[in-house]
Formats: sequence, C-alpha cells, structure tokens
Amino acid sequence: MWRHIAQRLLQMIPLVLLISAIVFILTHILPGDVAMAILGEEMARDDEAYEAVRDELGLDHPLPLQYMRWLTRTVRGDFGTSYRTHEDVGSALAQRLPRTLQLMVMATMLSTAIAIPVGVLSALRPNSKLDMAGTLFAMFGVAVPNFWLGLMLIFLFAFAFGFFPGTGYVSPTEDLGGNLKVMMLPALTLGMSGTATLMRLTRSSMLEVLQQDYIRTAHAKGLRPATVLVIHALKNALIPVVTVYALQIGDMFGGSVVVETVFRIPGMGFWAAQSVFFRDLAATQAIIMVTATAVVISNLAADILYAYLDPRIRIA
Repeated sequence: MWRHIAQRLLQMIPLVLLISAIVFILTHILPGDVAMAILGEEMARDDEAYEAVRDELGLDHPLPLQYMRWLTRTVRGDFGTSYRTHEDVGSALAQRLPRTLQLMVMATMLSTAIAIPVGVLSALRPNSKLDMAGTLFAMFGVAVPNFWLGLMLIFLFAFAFGFFPGTGYVSPTEDLGGNLKVMMLPALTLGMSGTATLMRLTRSSMLEVLQQDYIRTAHAKGLRPATVLVIHALKNALIPVVTVYALQIGDMFGGSVVVETVFRIPGMGFWAAQSVFFRDLAATQAIIMVTATAVVISNLAADILYAYLDPRIRIA
C-alpha cells in the first residue's frame, strides 16, 4: 500500500509540471495585452512607459524563459504580484481560499446528507414513488444551471421568507452562526448538481451490489438486515461514488466561480472571475494551479480510499 502511494506521488510530479506548462501557455495566448491593460489605452501610447512595463513583467523575454522563471518562483511559493490590485498573490490566495473551501465542504456535506440516504432507499424500493421522486429530483438537479438556482433561492429564502441572508459574507471568527447562515444558500446551490449525480449513482450501485451472492450469504447466515445493508452492501457500493467525489472537486472549483459571483462571496471563485476579466495573469495562473493540484491530490485520496472500502484491491 505504502509503495503504491509513493509511486502515485512520484507520478504526480510530471503531471503537475505538464499542467503548469499548459496553464502558462494558455494564459499567455489569451486575447489582449497585459501591459496595455495595466497602463490604460491613453498611457499605452507612450512607447517608453509601455516598454518599461513589459520589461518589468518580463514579457519581452522568450516564452520558454518566462515559463522557467515563473515555475521557479511558483515552486518557492512566490506567485507574484497582482497586476490589478498590486497585492501579493500568495497572501491573497491564503485569504480567499479558506472561504471557497468552506463553501465546498458545506456543499459536499449537504450533498452527501441528501444523496446517500435517498439513493439507498430508492435502491431498496425500486420503481416506488420515492424512487420516481428521486429520479425527478435528479433530472432537475442536473438540468438547472447554478446561476438560475442561486437567484431563485435568493428570491425565495432571502427576499420572500427572510430565512437566510441574500448575499455577502460574514467571517466565522466574527460570527459563526451568521457565517453558517450566509453560506447555506450558496452551499445548497453549489451542491445541487452533485447531489443529483451522487443519488442516482448510489441507487444504481446499490441495486447491483444487492444482487451479489455475498449479500444473499450474509442474509442466510442470519445477520441483521441493517448490518448487511451498511457493512456489506453500502460499503462496496460506495466505491464508484468515491470516484465521483474525486471528480467533483474540479467541478466545485469551477462552480464556485458562478456561485460566489451570484452571492458576492469574496472567495477564490469570485477572485478568479475578476482576474480573468481584467487579464490578471499572476492571479489567474495561481488560481488554476491550486485548483489543478487539488484535483490531482483528490484523485490520489480516492485511490487510497478504494483500498479501505474494498480489501480485494489493496496493494501490499
């Protein structure tokens, strides 16, 4: 097992390097001129000022040399300075990332609390009213875009009933209760599509597992139905669900861009939207690299969890 983990960690290195190269190239071929965006259209007409900015940013060097310099700084934890706000990107990232992580954790918790129980009950009673209701909910969750759902939740639960705040952010260190209230609607919005996917996947996986011989053997041995369901059936049925959890990390980071913009949460997603719009390369590159690294690590964690859930795939 430990050898397998070490091998996967070593495999992550060239993968992350490849991702970094792709990120750097794509951000540099985007339309627009960074130096002109910094100076403004009027100031950019001054050739000396324009060339001075390009020299300061290293944009007058060949692209491979720019990449090596950027990669060297990034490995040291130096993500550069934001062209737009003039703040250190690493410090800004450390400030905004916890807000996005809280949003993702809350969305995952809400998603799991709804998807797993409903998926299991749907598998135990296929074609029942509960199963059909779950199917309709899944279709709704997958079809509805995040921005529309967020706006509807704001209208219903903030404006119409006043249960939760509509937009804004409250730090948990200042008011934990207020923080949870203000993050509830964004978390529900972000987790909706994942809830629908996990619910249907749990149902189909449970239906398959419940037909296996070892489940019938467990019942024949006189084990309690709850023990058979949780220990023998659900544990093995969760293996494909774990895969989806790992894949949804990237989707949640992407979804946070829309959700945080709708709910005005000053997290990494909202910052990413602003950085791309204003072509803030340093911030954009840092955000994408952090997101890509998180996805790679989550897939490694999923591989490790597979071995715990199913001893047959453990690697000595």
